[in-house]
Amino acid sequence: MDDRSNNVEIISPNNVLANAMLRTIDMVRPRLQAANPERVAFCVGTQINGAPHLGTSLVQTAAFLLAKATKRTFNVDAVVRFGALDNAPYDIQLAPETHHAYQQAYFHALGEHGVDDLIGKYYRAMFDSLADATGVDYEIETYSRRQADPAFRGEFLATLGRLEQIRWPLAPSHGQVHIRLPCPECGWAEKRAERTRLLKMGSWGADFSAVCTEHGDYRVAITSDTSAYLDLATLYRNLIKERLAARDHITLSVMVKGGDWAYGCQLVDEAFAHLPGLVPPPRVFTPMVLTDAGAKLSKSLIREGKVASPPGTHPWMLDVTEWPGDVDSYVDAMVWLVSKMLADPKHFYRSYTSQELDRIMTARPTKKAGVRAREMNLYRRYFDLVADGRKTIEVRVQYPNLRSLKAGDHIRFVCGRDDALTRVKRVARYRSFEELLDTEGPEAVNPTSPRDQQLANIRRIYGPEKEALGVLAIEIELVGQATH
Repeated sequence: MDDRSNNVEIISPNNVLANAMLRTIDMVRPRLQAANPERVAFCVGTQINGAPHLGTSLVQTAAFLLAKATKRTFNVDAVVRFGALDNAPYDIQLAPETHHAYQQAYFHALGEHGVDDLIGKYYRAMFDSLADATGVDYEIETYSRRQADPAFRGEFLATLGRLEQIRWPLAPSHGQVHIRLPCPECGWAEKRAERTRLLKMGSWGADFSAVCTEHGDYRVAITSDTSAYLDLATLYRNLIKERLAARDHITLSVMVKGGDWAYGCQLVDEAFAHLPGLVPPPRVFTPMVLTDAGAKLSKSLIREGKVASPPGTHPWMLDVTEWPGDVDSYVDAMVWLVSKMLADPKHFYRSYTSQELDRIMTARPTKKAGVRAREMNLYRRYFDLVADGRKTIEVRVQYPNLRSLKAGDHIRFVCGRDDALTRVKRVARYRSFEELLDTEGPEAVNPTSPRDQQLANIRRIYGPEKEALGVLAIEIELVGQATH
């Protein structure tokens, strides 16, 4: 019998990466020191193809907790950027005569509103809860919107001049990169792009030819502003995404990926080497969830009956909607689990079997002390006023995760290692910071500073594009004593 079954101790062997750092978050320190960015975006992408599984939740939770640790450790703004990959195949069919595989993406099958509904069904509630639990804001962007961005298309067009060199790292078995250009009439595209050809290219863009099993030959022009859909296979898509991120000198993008991506990134890096001038952004690989045989836990193989469900695999590990509780309880469990992993680099930069995760989760304390509170970071001068009970109005802009904030909720304000638990008494919405200060009174926001100075300070934190989201006045009261 495992003598660790009644505790949550994790036993992890040392490894080269873990031995090089004291804290898990130190992985991003070198690039932070070199780039000195204004903010850090932890980027996580997920195929929108149904209910997520435990591995997906682990990556997403890690992104939020790493962003939280970055804010505290390096005193820099951090956000989670969720890339919803709506170019995932919704349906795949074989052409009756040629047997070429054709696919229709979720975007073309469901439309933009259908994709938004799918994101709302499986992800938004969890992201709102993760934002509450960590005090980290998030952004959502679909692949379809991203590929329409002139910068994305321009970066793609720039790589075509080196296509002969990069096609082998991106498709090492045959050199045929998957540039899928859906038929403009039906939205179906040849899955492996065997018959897609680059006809000509220039400073204006590029012309391609492709074949539709229903509508025959067709041509597509890709420029920075055409509406033709550009669907790139996984490695090529990541090359373009990471090259765009490398050009951003304001925001440092950190790619958060499952551990199985560590192998694929070797090929992306080789493609980068053929396109000189840019360095790939930093990447963090999260623990993989494995079967007892050491393979990645695959819900599709289990559902297809190709492998048996391994020991310790609960239904919710394959489909998070099977969790026996609400979204907040699932997020609390995931935050607890991933926090245990992040506590030591040896625990994070490794993999876990589903049986070992079951052991850890079974030993998880069932009752959590205190109330569930969303975290918000404050500068020291404002934190001390909250901790003293003198600041009764907190000013924020109306980020998506704050839309549901209401009276009775709790907010834990954090500054370094200090925190102060408050209860929300009232939430008022305004069109501008001037309107807020004139209505609420500047003394409630900061009793030590005159109105005009407060307005200038607030606008140094929130630019015009943030103020345009709407402004919140959150009336708070201190609950107990602040901890130091």
